[in-house]
Amino acid sequence: MTNSNGNALLAGIYSGLNNTYSYLAAQYPNQVTLENINKARSDNKTAGVINQSFASYLQTNFTNIDKDKDGIISAEEMSNLTNRMSTQGLTREELTQMYASGASGLSTSTMENILEHFDEMDTNHDGKITSEEISAYSLNQAKLQKEDEYNNRRATDMSVFYGNEDSSSDSYSILSYKYKNNNNN
Repeated sequence: MTNSNGNALLAGIYSGLNNTYSYLAAQYPNQVTLENINKARSDNKTAGVINQSFASYLQTNFTNIDKDKDGIISAEEMSNLTNRMSTQGLTREELTQMYASGASGLSTSTMENILEHFDEMDTNHDGKITSEEISAYSLNQAKLQKEDEYNNRRATDMSVFYGNEDSSSDSYSILSYKYKNNNNN
């Protein structure tokens, strides 16, 4: 993953959801209803301004977000959603849905990498990944990559076997013992 900061990776999701909700709430002072979301997505005046991907997510998940089932997504319900996502993490289903709707705010390759390695990232096996788990996974992967680079460089460094031409005759190589013993005879 190009960015090892899980907070930065998921901040786009939280921000996008909040910004889309705020825009809808400003456009429809009578609250954000499913009808208003549909209207905003199809109205020529607002359709070009609203983030269609995040609006689609709100539309698709309206019944899950509207906890009190009054037909309105309140500011409190929206805040609860984003707070839950940021503290408890996102499920594979939520990430897949956001990816499919384009509502993740992340590049395709980053999102595919997160989904592909979801189980490895979910270190506490609660079915959700948090910013911290993404960061830890990214750091571990970067560490493993550096170790591989170092090990590959060591394996191809023939000076370990034959000595370094630039160094003095006292340089050590694995074959030094053989030559030193032959020179002493």
